[in-house]
Amino acid sequence: MLVTIVLLMGLGLPKDAPKQAATGTVPAGGGKVTFEIDEADPQNPTRERFTGERFDKALNVTLNSVVFRSADQDLTTSGTYIEMASRVTEPILLGLAVLAVRNRVKR
Repeated sequence: MLVTIVLLMGLGLPKDAPKQAATGTVPAGGGKVTFEIDEADPQNPTRERFTGERFDKALNVTLNSVVFRSADQDLTTSGTYIEMASRVTEPILLGLAVLAVRNRVKR
């Protein structure tokens, strides 16, 4: 889990939460208004990757992905892959740790 947290802090969390932007046209005589809501792609930060705030977000994403299976956090492309890998490997590693403790206690 610590490796996942460090990777998310360094590569996976965007520098800012992507902002939504609404654009549209309003006809002069009234009528139907159409808006398009776009969200910018998350960008990697250029500096200050390892801060307390980013650690908190990375810890939250890691625990949610392992325990609850949903992160609800916008991640960069590499962050998405890091989260998918952690969803597979971390429960396996936790299960192996439980088996190792059980074998130690049995003896």
